[in-house]
Amino acid sequence: MRFAFRHFPLTEIHPHALAASAAAEAAAVQDRFWEMHELLFHHQRALEDDDLRGYAAELDLDVALFDRDRIDAAVLRRIGRDVDSGLASRQVLGTPTLFIDGVLHQGGYAAAELLAALTR
Repeated sequence: MRFAFRHFPLTEIHPHALAASAAAEAAAVQDRFWEMHELLFHHQRALEDDDLRGYAAELDLDVALFDRDRIDAAVLRRIGRDVDSGLASRQVLGTPTLFIDGVLHQGGYAAAELLAALTR
């Protein structure tokens, strides 16, 4: 099994989604992507710049480097590639979107449903 995470910030619905994606990628530069991802997920209503910098500090990141990386062209290109890939699939319309064996999963996300889909 392979799990692949892709960014697909829905900026029309979540105005800070792109900033959150950039924060996660900036944390990835310092090998803390998943830790930042978890903080962002649990604090979806607190994604202003000061909040993001606070999460970086909480994770003991180099905050100055984090600030540079979250506006870095390479980070923004990475997010853009993910968005472009989702749009090109014509199947990614929101988040989360799951594919199992290359097929769009249209069921629920409860563990039992996902396990059943994986064993089909």
